[in-house]
Amino acid sequence: MAYTTINKSSDYFNTKLYSGNGSTNAITGVGFQPDWIWIKSRSDTSNHRIYDYIRGGTKTLYSNLTNDEGTNSDAITSFNSDGFTLGGNAQSNGNGLSLASWNWKAGGTGSANTAGSINSTVSVNTTAGFSIVSYTGTGANATVGHGLGVAPKMMIIKNRSASANWLVYHDSIPATDTLILNTAAASASDAAYNNTDPTSSVFSIGNTGSGNGSGNSLIAYCFAEKQGFSKFGSYIGNGNADGPFVYTGFKPAWVMIKNVDSSSEEWNIWDNKRDIDNPLTTRLVANISAADSVTSAGFFDFTSNGFKIRSTANGVNQGSGHKMVYMVFAEAPLVGSNNVPCTAR
Repeated sequence: MAYTTINKSSDYFNTKLYSGNGSTNAITGVGFQPDWIWIKSRSDTSNHRIYDYIRGGTKTLYSNLTNDEGTNSDAITSFNSDGFTLGGNAQSNGNGLSLASWNWKAGGTGSANTAGSINSTVSVNTTAGFSIVSYTGTGANATVGHGLGVAPKMMIIKNRSASANWLVYHDSIPATDTLILNTAAASASDAAYNNTDPTSSVFSIGNTGSGNGSGNSLIAYCFAEKQGFSKFGSYIGNGNADGPFVYTGFKPAWVMIKNVDSSSEEWNIWDNKRDIDNPLTTRLVANISAADSVTSAGFFDFTSNGFKIRSTANGVNQGSGHKMVYMVFAEAPLVGSNNVPCTAR
């Protein structure tokens, strides 16, 4: 039997909940130095805030906005071996706020990559299948090196220098189609964004400002699928409370789902720290600023080897053949060489 190479998923991804204090706030217990940190207030309406080690902790992007990169000296003041330290920023550390941080491990500072027609700086963790790619746009069709060694299944790209949409490539839809993280829009074909699947060394970008603005600084978050740790796929909704079961091969810790056939369904996020038992009832939404939204009926169950849809909500289970794409990271692998137990909830 082939075992996963990741025995402890929380060495590479972890959700950390914390309370804001409006001052210096050292967040510990992440389990590693995070290179990509996504923060959202659970208790008030405020923007999602995205940080990474390559850009530095004072540089903020917002998954629910088209805004260019903001500079906040009081945001993340240091990336630490077991978490990060915050300044007094009102949205990432407001006094009395309940907040969620989602943390991924890449490869630290990053190094030069010349695999594409555009040179890039890449912070990569090939074990976890995750890289952060910084590059400068040319305004003409190009390729960019991602450093993963295998083709990514999903990529999220943002122009840091200009107001522009967040572009999402997902392996479950055609390469000619693009999703937009900051809106509820359905997938749509636009060759100006991209019309070529990524390879084991590079991804392709078109001539649009969102993904390749001339002279603009851009950032891409690239994900390859890793057995027992991450999964990027799709399922078809049946509109029934006895919904599809999605096999991942691990107990999920975090999932984001988008109905790609609907222009009114959001990018919904659940995790195992805000919901500690089944069914999962509490969601945040990547493309809107709303606080935690709770439904008594619940959306789905996390199981030892995937997730089971328990809702007729169109965002997770619209009938008539609607496709849902997902991005999932593990709490624990189904199998592992160190015999980590993977039990049902």
